[in-house]
Amino acid sequence: MAPGRQPAHDAYVAAAPLALDIDLAEASRRLATVPLLYQPGTQWDYSIAVDMQAALVEKLSGQPFADYVRAHIFEPLKMTETAWRQPDARLPRFAAMYEKKDCRMVQQDAATARVLNFQDHKLTPGGFGLASTLDDYQRFARMLLNDGQLDGERILKPSTVRLMASDQLDPAIGERSWLPSKGHVGFGFDFAVRKGQPLTAAESRGATGEYFWDGMASTLFWVDPANRLTAVFFVQTVPYDGTLHRDFRAAVYGPDYRGPVGD
Repeated sequence: MAPGRQPAHDAYVAAAPLALDIDLAEASRRLATVPLLYQPGTQWDYSIAVDMQAALVEKLSGQPFADYVRAHIFEPLKMTETAWRQPDARLPRFAAMYEKKDCRMVQQDAATARVLNFQDHKLTPGGFGLASTLDDYQRFARMLLNDGQLDGERILKPSTVRLMASDQLDPAIGERSWLPSKGHVGFGFDFAVRKGQPLTAAESRGATGEYFWDGMASTLFWVDPANRLTAVFFVQTVPYDGTLHRDFRAAVYGPDYRGPVGD
């Protein structure tokens, strides 16, 4: 066994709960066969928790997850170009992915690029897999900024948004994997939550109370209630480059930003 690997991790890999050729119900069944890495409430780690949220939505609503999301989020918010399976006609508009190799940007091959969004799959995961546009994603972010509604369409209660955007981690939880690399943050429901101003010069600028998440391809979005702004940053480069985020945030806030008065 490789150094640092645990039998529970190996069991997870073998179960393959996020295989694209299974549905969410089968993903749940497979995950249920895998032991936990640690007792709940004792550590934070990146996981497939959001995918299990999708399975819960499907179970509780009685609808396929994709149908529920389309009816309750995408259509009310007019997010007309967001989907797991994109129409083939949109392929020419699909942004290329680039990988940094030997100080050069190398474009991902076409066959690999189209696997997730331009082929039919059973799985509609909650934590990855949607293809969208900047405009659609901004509508989602603006809904959150507006306490759960946009253009007269309510998606979430204000109390739900506040709960999602509040740090849910017990201070006693010291093991937090790589979450501290995101800065002076805790974690809400599906977002990192900024608990205070940056503690070091290397940390990204931002306002206390903002919530955000980023992606493998160096993508980023955040909602800043204190300054009434949202930002969506799609760059499509791997490996993940946090320097891009620091530079972008410095451009938005200014390099010496310390937050609103009273922040």
